[in-house]
Amino acid sequence: MGICLGQAFREALGDKRGIARFGDAAIPMDEALARAAVDFGGRGCLVYRAEHLKGRRIGDFDAELAREFFAGFAATALCNLHLETVYGENTHHAMEALWKAFARAVRAAVQPDPRERDVPSTKGTLSA
Repeated sequence: MGICLGQAFREALGDKRGIARFGDAAIPMDEALARAAVDFGGRGCLVYRAEHLKGRRIGDFDAELAREFFAGFAATALCNLHLETVYGENTHHAMEALWKAFARAVRAAVQPDPRERDVPSTKGTLSA
C-alpha cells in the first residue's frame, strides 16, 4: 500500500513546480508525541525512529508493519521521510500520533506555495 500511495504522489506531483517541498509536524496524542518531516526532493530515504514500538501489537496489527508502509512510500514517492515517536506508553496513541504527523507533514509539503512559481530547487530540477 505504501508503494502504491508513493507512486500516486510521485505521479500527481510531476516536476513539483510550485509546491512548498518541505513539511513537518509534531502531534501529541494523550501521553504520546510523534514528529514527522518530509522533503519531496527527488530522492527516497526513510529514517524511522520508533524503537519502543518493536514487538508491539494494536489488536491484530503488528506495529512494526508501519515501518514497511513508510519505507515503500518514501522509496516510490522519492522523498526524504523522517519519522519519530518521541515518547508514549500506549502503543495505539503513539502509532496514531505517528500517522497523523506523517499526514500533516505531507500535506504541508505538497501545498502550493504562492511565492514559488518554479521548481523549488536551486538546481532547477527535483528529479532523481
